[in-house]
Amino acid sequence: MLHLTAGRLGSFMARRATVALTSSGVRMASHGHEVTETVDMSQPMYWDRRDTPLPDRAYKDVLTDADKSLKQKEKGPWSQLTKEEKIALYRLMFHQTYPEMNQMSAEWKTVMGGIFLFLGFTGLVVWWQRVYVYPTRPRTFDDEWQAKQLKRMLDMRVNPIQGISSKWDYEKGQWK
Repeated sequence: MLHLTAGRLGSFMARRATVALTSSGVRMASHGHEVTETVDMSQPMYWDRRDTPLPDRAYKDVLTDADKSLKQKEKGPWSQLTKEEKIALYRLMFHQTYPEMNQMSAEWKTVMGGIFLFLGFTGLVVWWQRVYVYPTRPRTFDDEWQAKQLKRMLDMRVNPIQGISSKWDYEKGQWK
């Protein structure tokens, strides 16, 4: 019963705080996020692409006063424009030039660095497992043990027809 009353009191206080905030002129954002601007996706987008030399719209939509006066000068003879003005007009229409679009990025360095970091970490894990996790190698893997085992097999004449003993010359004591 006490739990139910405390819950009702909490919801009542929360509603009262919300009403006080909204009535005082403070706007609440939902879930603590800011409201973002909506983008009109029905309008054509600007893309710098090598296969599409003329995009559907200009790079700059909103022009300043200097840009507007430059656009007015564009309508006249281009021989009266300076090199800087021609570059500024180009930059109003396009964001990048073809050489800028074709310029290699340094992203491959980041990818290769990530790959080497991953391989290095994996090598450390394998080394740690070899030292601390796996048991020591059995003595049967030693060269000395394998030589003794081979001698024993030859002495017992194991597989004398097609096996290892058939390739040993017992009179001379060497391999055939």
